Amino acid sequence: MRPIEEADRIVVARLVLELWGAHTAVAHGEVFFPASLPGFLVERQGHVLGMLTYAVANHQLEIVTIDALRRGRGVGTALVDAAVRQARTLGCSRVRLTTTNDNLDALRFYQRRGFKLTALRPDAVREARKLKPEIPAVGEFGIPITDEVDLERWVAPRQ
Repeated sequence: MRPIEEADRIVVARLVLELWGAHTAVAHGEVFFPASLPGFLVERQGHVLGMLTYAVANHQLEIVTIDALRRGRGVGTALVDAAVRQARTLGCSRVRLTTTNDNLDALRFYQRRGFKLTALRPDAVREARKLKPEIPAVGEFGIPITDEVDLERWVAPRQ
């Protein structure tokens, strides 16, 4: 695992487009450009196994995108752990993220890693589609994508 460097921006942009369907991510009414954000890459023998991008504001680190290209191998956990360490280093009091109501695997994954559900925004995805029309109508398990769900994990800043 290593921090994303300027030389990685093209690879990050390609992955974001491939995995997220656009060069943008939208959460809580805000548009993010993940390829321009700081983050981490997990690589093995020159192949990207995972990626996380984040933004920092108001003493919190927000995970904008996280992708483990092969699930069940600890890549996602390693990325979350790196984000938590980075939050501590930056003096942030919490790590937060937003997902959608259909993303049951993510909800399970984050809660098992210490995140708590903190907000539900019913029908928020309707507004998000105005900013990112590529968001599909139906997601995982055939569930209509309608709501945003926020999760947070409090962290003790480095002393």
